[in-house]
Amino acid sequence: MMNTLVCTAPGELVLEQRPRPVPAEGEVLVRIRRVGVCGTDMHIFRGTQPYLAYPRIMGHELAGEVVSAPAGVDLAPGEAVYIMPYMSCGHCSACRKDKPNCCRNIQVLGVHVDGGLAEYLCVPAGFVGKATGLSLDEAAMVEFLAIGAHAVRRAQIKPGQSVLVVGAGPIGIAAALFAKLAGGVVTALDGRRDRLDFCAEHIGVDHTVDLGPDTARELGVLTEGDFFDVVFDATGNPKAMEAGFAYVGHGGAYVLISVVSADITFSDPEFHKRETTLLASRNATLEDFEMVVDTIRAGKAPTRALNTHSGRLADLPTDLPHWMEPAAGVIKAIVSC
Repeated sequence: MMNTLVCTAPGELVLEQRPRPVPAEGEVLVRIRRVGVCGTDMHIFRGTQPYLAYPRIMGHELAGEVVSAPAGVDLAPGEAVYIMPYMSCGHCSACRKDKPNCCRNIQVLGVHVDGGLAEYLCVPAGFVGKATGLSLDEAAMVEFLAIGAHAVRRAQIKPGQSVLVVGAGPIGIAAALFAKLAGGVVTALDGRRDRLDFCAEHIGVDHTVDLGPDTARELGVLTEGDFFDVVFDATGNPKAMEAGFAYVGHGGAYVLISVVSADITFSDPEFHKRETTLLASRNATLEDFEMVVDTIRAGKAPTRALNTHSGRLADLPTDLPHWMEPAAGVIKAIVSC
């Protein structure tokens, strides 16, 4: 048997004993050691995640140690690993285009199927990566950083381009980090000064702007009326996503990392006048995960600063509601299993 933490209904987390899983053919049995808590988990707890049925074991930012691996797979018992949680089918039209991150039949751990807030998890070998040179805490941060890395790769930022990141939560911070590493001149926009200060101190963004009634004017002054070559939205707010169209400069690109259960509208004349490129960015690919691992190994990601809170699996029913409060100042909370 093993301990699991189950979200039985919105607002309800229950510690349950469940049978330890037995790996099927081609699966790796992983002893889960760390689980990062993210906005998706908070949406599940609130009851606002649109793709989920209860009860559900949450958790998709996962790090652990190999218990067993199939013959021929280069993973040894005891080896530290991270898990790519987007279970793609490998044969749909998206997968055939080498875009498994938007697989038509995708099953995301902790959302569509049970995730890693448990002591053990079986995962197909192709979704388990070596975390050599990373701590377990760092390995649990690979997934959310890969979301930002994928968005930046989608945008194809060139050195010297002006970049705006709207929303300075963990995903926005990840986008700002990789935009800086790509050579962008990065501005962070958020309603929380503590998160903007974090971006300035630990990510090295070039400018920060507080969200307010004069936001558009301030951004215009900052860019001498040109606005931005690339804008990323990481707010999860439909109104903010709509407002972001006005921040894209002529010939610029708008990348929506956020996913919301809403229709997004924009001014078609302005969209065409600027010849705006509109991009969605969903999940991440193995290439993004590997780039993030290399970035952490090279000391270019401020992982120690990002990991602001820690807790234990059994304490999460108490910790999670507290961590969800802005006053808690959480950037990334990591649970030990």
